[in-house]
Amino acid sequence: MMRGFAVGVLVFAVLVLGMACSSPSGVKFVKKSDTEIQVLVNGKHFTSLQYNRSDLPKPIFYPVYTMKGVRINRAYPFMDLPDESHDHPHHQGIFFTYDDVNGVGFWNNPKPPPQIVLKEIKRLEDGKDKGVLEFTADWTAPNGKVLLHEDRVVEVTYGPNWRAMDFTMTLTAADTTVTFHDTKEGMFAIRVAPWLKEKGGNGHYINSEGAETAKNVWGRRAKWVTLISHNDKGEKLSLCFFAHPKSVNYPPYWHARDYGLFAVNPLGQWRFQRDTGVENPQYLNFTLKPGESGLFRYKMVFYEDELSKDQIDKLYDEWVKSAE
Repeated sequence: MMRGFAVGVLVFAVLVLGMACSSPSGVKFVKKSDTEIQVLVNGKHFTSLQYNRSDLPKPIFYPVYTMKGVRINRAYPFMDLPDESHDHPHHQGIFFTYDDVNGVGFWNNPKPPPQIVLKEIKRLEDGKDKGVLEFTADWTAPNGKVLLHEDRVVEVTYGPNWRAMDFTMTLTAADTTVTFHDTKEGMFAIRVAPWLKEKGGNGHYINSEGAETAKNVWGRRAKWVTLISHNDKGEKLSLCFFAHPKSVNYPPYWHARDYGLFAVNPLGQWRFQRDTGVENPQYLNFTLKPGESGLFRYKMVFYEDELSKDQIDKLYDEWVKSAE
């Protein structure tokens, strides 16, 4: 009798242990199709890399969710929701493009579009504490000429009340000199959901220099900018957007709008200086000769609380130190 009981206890323990070992934990990448790689954090859908689709002129991360499953970015143009605006259909998920590369516009969705074509998935590394995704892509003009080769590494990390994506984008000129002419239409961005906006939502921008609201953050240099908001259920989010000191033209300018576009744009220097009243604005016209590369490294932290400037400064400094 006791022996049977002991065996039963042992079997139960093995089953519990097996369930614990098989329970989802950490960061996992799941290839859902030839055009989507899903990112799971502790078994929950965090975001998806969408690419090489007929309706997408560039790779994007869409959708992006909080830990409670609340959508962070705007659903349009993929879904038509009654509370969302239909402006700027090229603002899709999290995206990395620029509107004047040797005169070719990659920022908007022209027809036929210039394409940023994903060429190879180089790494998909699951991990308990961190996952790593790496891919290469070609920035291709409408005539089929490849202007830039991109290598992008995305590190996904998380904590008790936050998730983060650390992006390292390296752009290398192909077989011709490439100039990024100064324009505000760029460069690395997220279009946020209505509840995160300043205009019509509960959002509030703050930057590393202490400036607040889109009016005072837009077009100015800063190490970081954060958009802080809450939804109608009282769920809070601080969307922290960091720039690494080794990135091109650091500290960068920010194309942060009250209607929901949240972008870092280090290359629009002349336009931003002109529009913010800088005396004698200077062109950057960032140029790469064949084979030369430019580094663009940024991090997005989706922190599910309202952070103070001192707290964000600390997070930023810790990231820079760890990323050296």
